Amino acid sequence: MRAPQSWYTEVLRSGDPRWSATTEEIDAGFVRVGFEIEDIETFPEITGPLVIGRVETIEELTEFKKPIRFCTVAVGEAEPRGIVCGARNFAEGDLIVAALPGVVLPGPFEIAARKTYGRVSDGMICSVSELGIGTDHSGILVLAPGTAEPGADAREVLGLDDAAIDVNVTPDRGYAFSVRGLGRELAGSFGVPFVDPGLRSADLSDDGSVPAWPVAIDENSGATRYTARVITGVDPTAISPWWMQKRLMVAGIRPISAIVDITNYVMIELGQPLHAFDADRITGAVTVRSAQPGEKLTTLDDTVRVLDPEDVLITDETGPIALAGVMGGASTEVGPETTTVLLESATFDPVRVFRTAKRHKLTSEASKRFERIVDPEITAVASDRAARLIVEIAGGRIASPLSETHVQTPIRSTIAIAADEPDRVAGVSYPPGTTLTRLTEVGCVVTGTDELDVFPPSWRPDLRQRADLVEEVLRLEGLEDIPAVVPRAPGGAGLTPVQRRRRSVGRTLALDGYVEVLPYPFMPAGVFDLWDLPADDERRRTVKVLNPLESDRPELNTTLLPGLLEMAARNIARGQRDLSLFTIGQVVIAGDHVAAVEALDVTRRPTDEEIAALDASLPHQPLHVGVVLTGLRDPAGPWGPGRAADHLDAFEAARTIGRAAGVTIELTADDHRPWHPGRCARLMVDGRTVGYAGELHPAVLERAHLPKRTCAVEIDIDALPLDQRLPAPSVSVFPAVLQDVNVVVGGEVPAADVQKALRDGAGDLLEDIALFDVFTGEQVGAGNKSLTFSLRFRAPDRTLTEDEANEAKLAAVDTAAARVGARLR
Repeated sequence: MRAPQSWYTEVLRSGDPRWSATTEEIDAGFVRVGFEIEDIETFPEITGPLVIGRVETIEELTEFKKPIRFCTVAVGEAEPRGIVCGARNFAEGDLIVAALPGVVLPGPFEIAARKTYGRVSDGMICSVSELGIGTDHSGILVLAPGTAEPGADAREVLGLDDAAIDVNVTPDRGYAFSVRGLGRELAGSFGVPFVDPGLRSADLSDDGSVPAWPVAIDENSGATRYTARVITGVDPTAISPWWMQKRLMVAGIRPISAIVDITNYVMIELGQPLHAFDADRITGAVTVRSAQPGEKLTTLDDTVRVLDPEDVLITDETGPIALAGVMGGASTEVGPETTTVLLESATFDPVRVFRTAKRHKLTSEASKRFERIVDPEITAVASDRAARLIVEIAGGRIASPLSETHVQTPIRSTIAIAADEPDRVAGVSYPPGTTLTRLTEVGCVVTGTDELDVFPPSWRPDLRQRADLVEEVLRLEGLEDIPAVVPRAPGGAGLTPVQRRRRSVGRTLALDGYVEVLPYPFMPAGVFDLWDLPADDERRRTVKVLNPLESDRPELNTTLLPGLLEMAARNIARGQRDLSLFTIGQVVIAGDHVAAVEALDVTRRPTDEEIAALDASLPHQPLHVGVVLTGLRDPAGPWGPGRAADHLDAFEAARTIGRAAGVTIELTADDHRPWHPGRCARLMVDGRTVGYAGELHPAVLERAHLPKRTCAVEIDIDALPLDQRLPAPSVSVFPAVLQDVNVVVGGEVPAADVQKALRDGAGDLLEDIALFDVFTGEQVGAGNKSLTFSLRFRAPDRTLTEDEANEAKLAAVDTAAARVGARLR
């Protein structure tokens, strides 16, 4: 919203004639009440004799390729000045702005007498762009008759000691798209009484020469109010006064004619868009209705537009004459022959105006305001204001009473709020009565003392609840005055055991060389078919999203692997071939208990039963951790060629996750897609399956464009038992006895089963056991393998002897022999 500083000064001086402020102070005043200033542009300084002139004679010079005029201009001196000019938009007797020799215009551009087109041009007739107060360079600036006498200082007449202030208006504050709205905010910021220009004075009198124009609103159009009045005897050649032209140009609107300029001026002043029709071109009653399929309208920009049934039209008996809230029609345009005007002021549905403007790519100053909601109570006031200005500036008389029709709308209710609620929210003690004062300043009707009943004004549809009223009070009192206080954590609070476990898992994997990534929570379509998952696999029971962000990803993840594999493939495609990635996130499992619930009433808090039904309708969402490894696990360097990641690294990653979660994970051989059937381990804790680890199936890797031998792990963290005990570590002062045992078993026997049997048979003296060598060959027989384990024995209360340790080792071998057929090598 762009307007001159002098306009705001005029508005605030209506409440306090002595008020004044610099541009910097006005800038700070807007910021103080929460409005951001986009730009402040002061009018450029012009030095030298810049005066008002009157064109006395015009001589057309026709001997040149382009039309040139030689004008004599009275500038308050004994003799008029001769000036050469190429503009065509002025005539003899018009008042213009003349830059005499010695003037330095913005640029800088110095004016001097010079011979051109065979004549001596003793100055220049200026356009608004040459004066630096606008962008229109299509013609020179023509002032209304009586503006000033020739020879008057143009700087004072034009008010060039001014600045353009551009305020950023957020979409929820449509009322601020007017000088009325921003003036109210500025008055509150400076503590100046505000005189509302939107209050309706005595109704305008009409001469009754024309009956009230019939108007109607179709209830399906979404329009709520429509007014119209007839003004006759208008002078179509009237020129808007300079003060109005200047304000329009600063606001970015090009002056056109007195009638059009007045409708635009009132729109900027009050925020209510208006439209002027040539009444002689309208046939019959005016109706607001929705467009019919196939209808067309030629708008003011001479474009034929095919209308949509959602478009709202202004029509007469012949058909559409305007696109409601957006742009008028060419068939009823006010032109040089217009002497009778039908003045429209209306309120339309903001959503439909917005969609119409976007559909036709026709954003206008009117549509910008309608789509942000226009004050419905200002409709008739704006019509009165515009009618008075038309009579004053363009002559004529108000010939008909105001025709008005409206659609009944819901009455807004009052909002109850405690007078000290803003104090409690901000943690600041405001003076008594602050809430009442500030809410009254923004236009609310407030009753009560301690408990206030607040009725928001019609121009503030954004005030809907107590929080909105609190925000208004804090905003006007100054958000910068609210102290920043860092909240203190209450004693004994902190992370829950579940949160600590999650952080421990992530931190441990990161310290072990894995990099955390954040894959999409949505699965690519058809991924399970690429994995050849059975039709009854639980992971195929997905939850579909009704409005997915991407059409090819309509389902929520039931496993973390699709996203991890995609990220691995993307990194490899970009040259990063050695990867150790992990992610921790929720998956969504659709179970039989999931049921749909009806939409809840949003005007109240849901009941406990409704909340319970919502919770019961949610699918199971366990927390998983996923790991993917490919390429080198140990990097290459001077020390050697490096080591490629394999399924054993995946097994160790699973054990690492278990240790970080405080549990021991047991591994058993399994066949579970998408893992390789010969290199896949089922992960179990206390006899319960919690996940899988190993090398991925070659077919899956090929379809996913991943290297061979890529490995992965996925564990359900929520399925791990949560041990909240914090045991103190036990450190024995007695020495340990180390023993190695080498056993031979069948090649199909998992090493984990052998290790478990040895651990169970060794008894309580066994402190640790680890596999450190696997051998196959003729020495151990065909189909067999040799496993070598390191055992550490220790007694908590004495020094353990070699014989005791050896006895425990043999007991372990006996147990392994009985369970898995192991024998000492």
